[in-house]
Amino acid sequence: MLSILTINVQAAALPRARHLLTWLLDRNDDIIILTETSNGPGTQHLLTELATAGLTITHQRSPDGDRGCAIATRVPSRATPHLTNAVSRPGRAPAITIDTNPAITALGLYVPSSDRAPDKVAKKRAFLTTVHNALARLPDAERAHLIIGGDYNVISRSHQPRYPGFLAFEYKFLDALNTLGLTDVHERLHPGVQAHSWIGRAGNGYRFDYLHSGAALLPHLTATAYLHQPRLERLTDHAAHSLTIDLQLAGSRNSGYAAPPPADSSTALHQDFNGVPGPRPDQATGCGRAAARSSES
Repeated sequence: MLSILTINVQAAALPRARHLLTWLLDRNDDIIILTETSNGPGTQHLLTELATAGLTITHQRSPDGDRGCAIATRVPSRATPHLTNAVSRPGRAPAITIDTNPAITALGLYVPSSDRAPDKVAKKRAFLTTVHNALARLPDAERAHLIIGGDYNVISRSHQPRYPGFLAFEYKFLDALNTLGLTDVHERLHPGVQAHSWIGRAGNGYRFDYLHSGAALLPHLTATAYLHQPRLERLTDHAAHSLTIDLQLAGSRNSGYAAPPPADSSTALHQDFNGVPGPRPDQATGCGRAAARSSES
């Protein structure tokens, strides 16, 4: 079995990072995607101590102080920079290849949050567009064996409750993942169940944190959950999101895995997220968690 966890660490200061580290090490996940990392001492402590515990760290320190994303793994892996070299903010999109049988690629994402400020909207749109284009360029077989996880800072068209504050291009991102054959694992294993991973000050719930799977891995998904303990214990303001996949490390016997042929993606095109259908105007008037927080104040 391969266990994967994504959690937003909320740019943890050092005291909170120490408690969060204990929680993470007690879980013993194989792959940990950490979103909203920073250049501060809390993130440095988390990454250093995870490495000391034997995990391999993939993380790009931001040259301009931007928030980022890191992947820590206990299983043999190698960096996969070709996947995100063209992403507008590569420090928010680390990628690794895991030596499972068969090999899988894991991509972490920390999508920029934004309010209605034009520069923030442009930053978020550019990131989502360049991530989509990078995924569309992948060979079918690699995308079929891909896991994506992180804080996307978007909600789905069917999200309950419905919220204003999101623009058409944000809804389009989840649609585009589905078109590329990447499936929301929570919806796959818990169809029709609305989860929330971030709770606003007014108590309103949003699902911002996701894990997506390529087609070849879908038959081997065994369990997924949103874990609210770190949020309730104030280790972060997000729930963690976990996934278990029935895969074995390369070289293991009796894995029982036979990969189905990947879906054809000849129609996957590069795009930017402009002029695409979105929700009704009364349902999309801003963009992201910053707008959500503003609407609650």
